[in-house]
Amino acid sequence: MNKIQAIVRKEWAQVYRNRLVLLSIVFMPLLFTAIPLIILYTTRDMGSGTAGATEVPPQFAQICSADMVGAECFQYYMVSAFMLMFMMTPLIIPVNIAAFSIVGEKTTRSLEPLLATPITTVELLAAKNLAATIPAVLATWLGFGLFLVGALLITTSNRLVSALLNPMWLVAVLVVGPLLAILSVNFSMMVSSRVNDPRVAEQLSALVILPLLALFFGQISGFIVVNQRVVLLMAAVLLLLDSGLIWLAVRLFERETILTRWR
Repeated sequence: MNKIQAIVRKEWAQVYRNRLVLLSIVFMPLLFTAIPLIILYTTRDMGSGTAGATEVPPQFAQICSADMVGAECFQYYMVSAFMLMFMMTPLIIPVNIAAFSIVGEKTTRSLEPLLATPITTVELLAAKNLAATIPAVLATWLGFGLFLVGALLITTSNRLVSALLNPMWLVAVLVVGPLLAILSVNFSMMVSSRVNDPRVAEQLSALVILPLLALFFGQISGFIVVNQRVVLLMAAVLLLLDSGLIWLAVRLFERETILTRWR
């Protein structure tokens, strides 16, 4: 653990000198927190009583409880769609950190001394995983906590508050979020260990975001409804994917080959 902690501190000291990385860690969770709160604030009068009730499309009713009026259902549907952004945050933030972790160190000539130390490949990759995952997960949890506090202050409907505090979203953010971060980090490190340019590593690593973007737009358009079953299925699939990617990342990380190929 001492070796892992030392590399984590080194990674943070190196990465956080980059203002763009710091900006992404701070600005992105705040942006994704503000969007659903703005939706709640601008539509807060719609959900007061039944006078504002309106007919809603069938896909709205699929995620709403039976006692919610049309306006409340509309609010919850729109906010729940944008709450998927809290699952995107741990995917997006670690990409730059993890993509730079291998190929970036090679370009700055700091990888050779690191690989010359007695640290094992598992310890090295575990440290780089933690260095990229911890900031992303903490930023996501903080943003989600701010959203819940803001939603409780803005919302006047008890039914809508109960829907927003659905345990499904707690599982999505507290469990699925970290699993998505691990997926993003390991995929990015695999790409980073096989290319020679940090920009190429970042661009290729961004491909891991596409499936969740498809889920987001599918929810917005009504083709996909994110419910408890979907969230639990995502958690199970991600657990298997993460286990496989961690094993594959260790197998693909060939210390001697990386050094000789990149000379």
